[in-house]
Amino acid sequence: MAERGGPLEAAPLPAEVRESLAELELELSEGDITQKGYEKKRAKLLARYVPLVPGVNLSLPAENKIPGPSQTTAVPKQKSRPTTSRDERFRSDVHTEAVQAALAKYKERKMPMPSKRRSVLAHSSVGAYTPPDTSSASEDEGSLRRPGRLASTPLQSHPSVEPWLDRVIQGSSTSSSASSTSSHLGARPAAAPSTAAATALAGLVAHTHIDLQSAPPDVTTGLVEHVHYERPQVASVRGTPRGCSTSVLETADGVPVNSRVSSKIQQLLNTLKRPKRPPLKEFFVDDFEELLEVQQPDPNQPKPEGDQMVVLKGEPLSVGAPWPPSLLAALQHWGTTQPKAPCLTALDTAGKAICTLTYGKLWSRSLKLAYTLLNKLTSKNEPLLKPGDRVALVFPNSDPVMFMVAFYGCLLAELVPVPIEVPLTRKDAGSQQVGFLLGSCGVTLALTTDACQKGLPKAQTGEVAAFKGWPPLAWLVIDGKHLVKPPKDWHPVALDAGTGTAYIEYKTSKEGSTVGITVSHASLLAHCRALTQACGYSEAETLTNVLDFKRDAGLWHGVLTSVMNRMHVVSIPYALMKVNPLSWIQKVCSYKAQAALVKSRDMHWSLLAQRGQRDVSLSSLRMLIVADGANPWSISSCDAFLNVFQSRGLRPEVICPCASSSEALTVAIRRPPDLGGPPARKAVLSMSGLSYGVIRVDTEEKLSVLTVQDVGQVMPGASVCVVKVEGTPYLCKTDEVGEICVDSSATGTAYYGLLGITKTAFETVPITAGGVPVSDRPFTRTGLLGFIGPDSLVFVVGKLDGLMVVGVRRHNADDVVATALAVEPMKFVYRGRIAVFSVTVLHDDRIVLVAEQRPDASEEDSFQWMSRVLQAIDSIHQVGVYCLALVPANTLPKAPLGGIHISETKQRFLEGTLHPCNVLMCPHTCVTNLPKPRQKQPEVGPASMIVGNLVAGKRIAQASGRELSHLEDSDQARKFLFLADVLQWRAHTTPDHPLFLLLNAKGTVTSTATCVQLHKRAERVAAALMEKGRLRVGDHVALVYPPGVDLIAAFYGCLYCGCVPVTVRPPHPQNLGTTLPTVRMIVEVSKSACVLTTQAITRLLRSKEAAAAMDIRTWPTILDTDDMPKKKVASIFRPPSPDVLAYLDFSVSTTGILAGVKMSHAATSALCRSIKLQCELYPSRQIAICLDPYCGLGFALWCLCSVYSGHQSVLVPPLELESNVSLWLSAVSQYKARVTFCSYSVMEMCTKGLGAQTAVLRMKGVNLSCVRTCMVVAEERPRVALTQSFSKLFKDLGLPARAVSTTFGCRVNVAICLQGTAGPDPTTVYVDMRALRHDRVRLVERGSPHSLPLMESGKILPGVKVIIAHTETKGPLGDSHLGEIWVSSPHNATGYYTVYGEEALHADHFSARLSFGDSQTIWARTGYLGFLRRTELTDASGEPHDALYVVGSLDETLELRGMRYHPIDIETSVIRAHRSIAECAVFTWTNLLVVVVELDGLEQDALDLVALVTNVVLEEHYLVVGVVVLVDPGVIPINSRGEKQRMHLRDGFLADQLDPIYVAYNM
Repeated sequence: MAERGGPLEAAPLPAEVRESLAELELELSEGDITQKGYEKKRAKLLARYVPLVPGVNLSLPAENKIPGPSQTTAVPKQKSRPTTSRDERFRSDVHTEAVQAALAKYKERKMPMPSKRRSVLAHSSVGAYTPPDTSSASEDEGSLRRPGRLASTPLQSHPSVEPWLDRVIQGSSTSSSASSTSSHLGARPAAAPSTAAATALAGLVAHTHIDLQSAPPDVTTGLVEHVHYERPQVASVRGTPRGCSTSVLETADGVPVNSRVSSKIQQLLNTLKRPKRPPLKEFFVDDFEELLEVQQPDPNQPKPEGDQMVVLKGEPLSVGAPWPPSLLAALQHWGTTQPKAPCLTALDTAGKAICTLTYGKLWSRSLKLAYTLLNKLTSKNEPLLKPGDRVALVFPNSDPVMFMVAFYGCLLAELVPVPIEVPLTRKDAGSQQVGFLLGSCGVTLALTTDACQKGLPKAQTGEVAAFKGWPPLAWLVIDGKHLVKPPKDWHPVALDAGTGTAYIEYKTSKEGSTVGITVSHASLLAHCRALTQACGYSEAETLTNVLDFKRDAGLWHGVLTSVMNRMHVVSIPYALMKVNPLSWIQKVCSYKAQAALVKSRDMHWSLLAQRGQRDVSLSSLRMLIVADGANPWSISSCDAFLNVFQSRGLRPEVICPCASSSEALTVAIRRPPDLGGPPARKAVLSMSGLSYGVIRVDTEEKLSVLTVQDVGQVMPGASVCVVKVEGTPYLCKTDEVGEICVDSSATGTAYYGLLGITKTAFETVPITAGGVPVSDRPFTRTGLLGFIGPDSLVFVVGKLDGLMVVGVRRHNADDVVATALAVEPMKFVYRGRIAVFSVTVLHDDRIVLVAEQRPDASEEDSFQWMSRVLQAIDSIHQVGVYCLALVPANTLPKAPLGGIHISETKQRFLEGTLHPCNVLMCPHTCVTNLPKPRQKQPEVGPASMIVGNLVAGKRIAQASGRELSHLEDSDQARKFLFLADVLQWRAHTTPDHPLFLLLNAKGTVTSTATCVQLHKRAERVAAALMEKGRLRVGDHVALVYPPGVDLIAAFYGCLYCGCVPVTVRPPHPQNLGTTLPTVRMIVEVSKSACVLTTQAITRLLRSKEAAAAMDIRTWPTILDTDDMPKKKVASIFRPPSPDVLAYLDFSVSTTGILAGVKMSHAATSALCRSIKLQCELYPSRQIAICLDPYCGLGFALWCLCSVYSGHQSVLVPPLELESNVSLWLSAVSQYKARVTFCSYSVMEMCTKGLGAQTAVLRMKGVNLSCVRTCMVVAEERPRVALTQSFSKLFKDLGLPARAVSTTFGCRVNVAICLQGTAGPDPTTVYVDMRALRHDRVRLVERGSPHSLPLMESGKILPGVKVIIAHTETKGPLGDSHLGEIWVSSPHNATGYYTVYGEEALHADHFSARLSFGDSQTIWARTGYLGFLRRTELTDASGEPHDALYVVGSLDETLELRGMRYHPIDIETSVIRAHRSIAECAVFTWTNLLVVVVELDGLEQDALDLVALVTNVVLEEHYLVVGVVVLVDPGVIPINSRGEKQRMHLRDGFLADQLDPIYVAYNM
């Protein structure tokens, strides 16, 4: 790999200049000097050589100098950062160049930037704000980007813009890369002359560009000017025929949609339109199920072509040397013959030696500990430990001496040490799994030091706290004073190497579970011998060790092999490295160490700190062992280290990378030539080849390559082969990547206590292509992926733990990290902390990248960095990143030595507890295995449909309520044709019979009305209308009243004088701005000639506040009915025919459309009669009603039914429940109502508000056992979960289990179904949600996947006929189809009441005929989808009972991917995704699915939801979410019936009125 100075070699730059340049680059990359200082110093260095490069001007190019005051701010002064903030990962220069070149290929993509509310930015610095978003046209934002304007705009005039502006100008000019091409996506590298040297210099010069193109992507361009249509103000704007969608971009309140939000969506669409990878062929379509697409292998993908590999054997273990029989024998030998020889030196954080342990001391202390453990610890007079027991070793990284004593003490006592990390808090990352490991190993005792024990978290008693998931432990402090000297005649038993377990090393797997790997005494000895031979260790050598001595190479070299060879180990603690990264080099120098054990990280850190240290020398080193030599970034650290330290005595052949794994211990290590090692090799491999598991040395494509170094030869006495990663362990071909397996006496023997996975890992038998085992001995899998290269050298290209299989290709997490780290500005990532892992979504791995961002990063910086990372990874790895999340610095869970705890990070991501501050999801680009969009079949004609159903034995789906003609009250029905007549008749025959009781919040009766009182009040209203209002027969009158008896009296007053009443909800005094226009609109659209209301509301309608909302002079006559003269009307009007209009019913549908329907006298009395029969209502009955009395069934129950049937209605206005939630239930109990009606919002208030108070209510005497039926009045699919939880909750108060049911009505017929008192209980069925998307109904078992519970919507009313019809062909459908519910009944409304009388619409909705079959009956189309099922039950007349199931409103359905989705299903999934999602609503906008989520939690945690919402919708509905909008609770508008107003929400979103916490645009 080219060193830093590499490209300059054409121009003979002297070595010291090259070295100084390299140092400069490093200073810049660490932020230790500013860009300016860097440029100055570099210009100075190169000044003498510039003539070599014609045409390169080293000063800052003139046109990039920034005029005006911003010159000073363009490059912020970076304080020289303290040396502790080192990157933990290092970059390969070649990789960086590749990334920069890849990014240069992309033009800066316009991606919509997520918008975030200010308060969420709290944790970033002041300078991090985006420009103020007040002007939605963002004229300013555009102008900030033109340099010409910059000069003329005095910056002071934009105080809020300034910090942001500096960022833009600065771009990422402090780019810290060690790259040799330009750092910006948009920048072109400076034009370079042809020589190589020139290229190099030009590359260096390219750093100086301050690039104005790197301003944040402008979200205002790319706007399509949408034509805005003024909406005609008609009562019904259901203007489009059903089944086809409007593409007019309009909003209900006339908001033009060229606002910020829709421009971002437009940008998102433009981004998504870009052609992505070619679409995949081959779909499986089984029946109608969408099977996810199975990715087919690419026919052009590279395939391995080499011969089958042969097993590679290492040199034999030398026999001649007099090896000790065991490690303990060696310890005894050195401890008794060389007691003064130094064994281990420990350093403090200042680098001073605090203690040197000699071999004599180690031996005597270990003996003491062994004796104490075996003889002095008892419980119930039994020794606490017996040989073979496991003991935990809990020692900090700063105390190797005590650890070594404890380790050897356990071995001498024949106990098995289990070294673990010191638990710092009660909830360390992964500590629960460590506890599980200790529990499964049966550990009861933990050894530690005095200092460490004092630092552990304590319980109240002063004992060490019990950690979560840990078994109960006894803690033993092993400092000298606590140990007992063994008697002279006591000797440890075993000093020979047996097959028993010597120690257990823990390892954390990819999923986060912790396993213990057992190493036997024999393996331990064999491994020490093999390492001694491979590294040529000899007696009394010195080794400096930077690694963790508790496990892995640190333990093997620094604690075990060193003792075997009487070596002196100098242990350098992690804390010292943080303070002084050069400490290990200084110690090598001062102790003249022959060997050093480090990781690439340590080499990288020391490079950055070595300036000014001219006096260190590394000439004593014969081996520099790089323990993580298998990592993709180790090679650049080795190269850079050699480059700088070669002049300080470091010989190139000294660097020895090695590869190891917890299972197989050391796998391979590079030997210096004097130990017979071949020369080192590098391989430049094609990334795309590797992703298919094939080795191709790359020649032409310079960008996507991986450069790896060899990790040396196989260990002495071992055999190695490479086998296929999945399935049967066949040997790989020579040019194929596979898992490296080792057969040796020096590997681990098992996962402790886990027989199943032990077999697969430790007892693999590789076989040849012919199926013949390659050896009679089993091999151990190492978890390393690699191949055997030339000279029998082992190459590692990745780890199984970091393997992510996307589609058919394999990617390595570490490679992706390296690419992300090379993206400019490199210093964006805090200390290089990036975690990459995959999560399974929709049956495939999806790549997630989480990075910690620098504390001072601005929103623009982060978004820009994220979009660059996406492009770099796409370009180099040809794979999409599913989710990119940025978290604040220092918030990712840490592994023991400060790295990132990957599995814990993944866990947090999936649980929604990662709390990112920025998120970018790219499901559109990544998810390529969605099911094929459904093609609409050329429609089967209605006739074929019927024949098909007959052949299949399916019934045509139709059903009806009881026949009206058979019922007993037909002569009464003739008398009761007009409600006005009925009221007069009741006032005459039963004058004092109470009809209505109105309750207030306290539960007291505020007004009542008997038959005669109501009659008299109605007469007064009629008289006032005739005299004061001078109204004629047939005029329309708006009744604007609060819920109460006044409203009912006014209604009958209108009927008495022949006027047509229109009930209108009064405006809300605190919210006139939004509620008054609706009132005004209904009054206007209904052409009301007069408004009847109370005094208070009259004042409100004429108030100043009302004048601010609208022109109050345009109201028609307003009459208040509070103080009317007691006049009688001369004669009560009698309609000439029952078909005359009785009243108008206006309501706003959930799609935001105002529709008024006409009800004739005939329909009105038929409606009352049906309800009377269904609910068995008589004058002796009392019913309780908690509904709004303004439209639909609520109005009919409140104003009409009591007068018709004579029963008494207890009226409970829902508004009163806000101050007394238990009002309705108390009233039901007090009046012993058999029948009660409520709305979903009332039921929800009771469930949420009274959940914990059932006991209190019971004490107050509330008893609901009187209720026969409690009906929820609704125009939607029954909310099963809510009704069930209501039933469960109030069962304690005696509510019968089956009392709760729902009703169904709509605009064309306000009451189609109602449970009533007789008839079978409502049934619930489970249907397959996937089938519903295709308009099919398939019943499944409860709890089966994709099942959806649907409850029957009550019983069909008497006289009502229902049929299910196809939405487009209008033919009748069979039982198994979902179709539109059509209804025929005497109480259907007679039509829409509109200004223009839209005839076509009227015919379509109120007088539809089937296109086939019974084409005579006239039906009304409800606009709801549903289906009928014949159940096992029989109804009152003994007929089989047909149940009607309502699935949802046709206008609300979303047509996506050719399938029909119901918003409620997607919303239910989303609400389940996380506990802090309070409510959710979805809608589509230009074919993008927008999900609005109410966050019930902290704003800082809001962004956790973006990925969870996207995941759940993909998994359960096969849909890609386009936009996720996070808002405060209560933002989703809900109407009086408790239904979500999704279209209002959509309009608010597009007009940018929601004040969202965060808007994420998924790419």
